[in-house]
Amino acid sequence: MKATNIVRTVLTAALGAIIFASCGKTVTCEKVEIVPKPQQVTMQEGTLKVNPARVEEKITYKTDAALGEEAYVLEVAPKGITITSSTPAGAFYAMQSLKQMLPADKSVKAVKLPCCTINDAPAFAYRGAHLDVCRHFFSVDEVKEYLDILALNKMNRFHFHLTEDQGWRIEIKAYPKLTEIGAYRNGTMVEKNWNKVDSVRYGGFYTQDEIRDIVKYAADRFITVVPEIEIPGHALAALASYPELGCRGEGYEVCPYWGVFPEVFCPGKEETFKFWEDVLTEVMELFPSEYIHIGGDECPKEEWEKCPLCQKRMKEEGCANEFELQSYVTRRVEAFLNAHGRQIIGWDEILEGGVTPTATIMSWRGTAGGIDAAKKGNKVIMTPNSYCYLDYYQSRDVDKEPLAIGGFLPVEKVYSFNPYEGLTKEQQQYILGVQGNLWTEYIKTFDHVEYMLLPRICAIAETAWTLNGRDYADFAQRMQHLRTYFDANGWNYAKHMFEKAE
Repeated sequence: MKATNIVRTVLTAALGAIIFASCGKTVTCEKVEIVPKPQQVTMQEGTLKVNPARVEEKITYKTDAALGEEAYVLEVAPKGITITSSTPAGAFYAMQSLKQMLPADKSVKAVKLPCCTINDAPAFAYRGAHLDVCRHFFSVDEVKEYLDILALNKMNRFHFHLTEDQGWRIEIKAYPKLTEIGAYRNGTMVEKNWNKVDSVRYGGFYTQDEIRDIVKYAADRFITVVPEIEIPGHALAALASYPELGCRGEGYEVCPYWGVFPEVFCPGKEETFKFWEDVLTEVMELFPSEYIHIGGDECPKEEWEKCPLCQKRMKEEGCANEFELQSYVTRRVEAFLNAHGRQIIGWDEILEGGVTPTATIMSWRGTAGGIDAAKKGNKVIMTPNSYCYLDYYQSRDVDKEPLAIGGFLPVEKVYSFNPYEGLTKEQQQYILGVQGNLWTEYIKTFDHVEYMLLPRICAIAETAWTLNGRDYADFAQRMQHLRTYFDANGWNYAKHMFEKAE
C-alpha cells in the first residue's frame, strides 16, 4: 500500500468521530497524555500549530522495515508531523496517539502541539477484550461501538462469544434451526432470583452478512475478531435445536437461567463431530482469524458417565476417565482446525485431561492454569477473573452501582496485574498477551456494557501495551484527558477513579 493511501486509510478509522469545527477557540497542549502509555516520549523545543480537522495535511508517512509490526515513531516538529512504521497497523497506532494529543472539544479550531518524538511498540502481541452476546444480545452498531473503544486503546483482538446455553447468535446455513430455535429463549431469569423467570421471549442473532460487516469494521481498525463456538459444554441452545446431538436425545430447551448445566454435547456420536466440523467450516469462512476459540470450560461429565455411546468411545480411544474424553474431543477438533490452517484457544479447563503442545490456553480461573500451561510450553493468554473480569462490581457500595454478577474489581486492582508473575524469564515467552472479559448475565443494555468496560479496559490496555514502567498515579492523571473522549463520543463510564482524583 502506498504511503499516502495508508495515511488516508488510517485517518478515517483513527480520528473517527472526533471531527472539529472550523470556528472556535485555540488551545495549547502542554503535555503528552496518552493511554496506553508510550514506551518512550522525548520532548523537544517548540510547538506546531494545527487545525485538528486538517491535521493530515501536515503528516508525512515513512516506512522503516526495521521497526516491529505494530511499532511506530511519531515526530511532531515545528514544520509538520512525521509517522514512521513498517506496516499500516503501526501507522494506525501512531494516529491513535496523535488523536489523543488533540483536544476532544469540537469547538477548537487550532491547537498548539508540543514538539516531541514518540518511539512506541506494544509489550504483547495479543491485546484483547471479550464480549458475551449470548446472555444478552447487542446490535451490530453496538458491537461496532465496542470496537471503537478498543481501537482508541490500541487493542487488537475482539473475542466474540457467540454460543451458549442461553442463545446461539450466529447464522449457520447448514443448520438453520440453530437460529430459528436456538437464538431465542422463552424467558429470562429475574435478576438474581433463581426461582423466578419472566415470560418474555428474548433473543437475536447475527446473519452471515452482519458478521462479515463486523469483521471488516474491526479489520479497518486493525482488530482481529476471534470467534468462540462452545465445545463440548454450554450446549443447550444447540441441543434445543438439534436434540439428537445430546446423550439423551430429547427434552432440551434454550435455557432461561444462568449457570452450568449437565446437558452437553455427546462425543459418543459421530454425528456430533460432523456437526462441529460443519459449523466450524462456516465459521472459518466468515472469520479470517488464525485463532478459533472452542470454549471447553465448565463441561459437566455426569451425562457422559451414564451414556453407553460415550463409554464405548472412551474404551475405543483408551480414555481412563471423562476428563480424558474431553481431551479427545479437544484434540480431534484441533486437528480439524489445524488441517485448515487455524489454531485453537480454549479456556484453562482443557488442561485437565491433557492437551496438545499446540493448543493455546486462556487462563481465567486465576493465573494458575496459565502458569501451568506456560511451564509445559503452551502459549497462554492471561485473563484471570481476579484482575480481568469486567462484570464484577467497581465499588463496594453495590446499592449505588448497576447490577453486577458479584465480586469487587476497581480499576486500581485491574491496573496492578502482572501477567508474568510466577514465571521465569524463559517461561514468560509463552505469554501471548492479556484480555479483559465482559460476561453479560446481568448486563441488559449497551449503556451498561460501556459502564462496566470503561475505564477498566484502559487499565488492561496499558498492561498489554506498556507493561513495564507503569505507575497508577501517572495513569490516573492521563485518564483525566482520555475521559474527555468518552464524553465527546457519548460513552457511559464509571467515574470512581476520577472522583478520587478530584
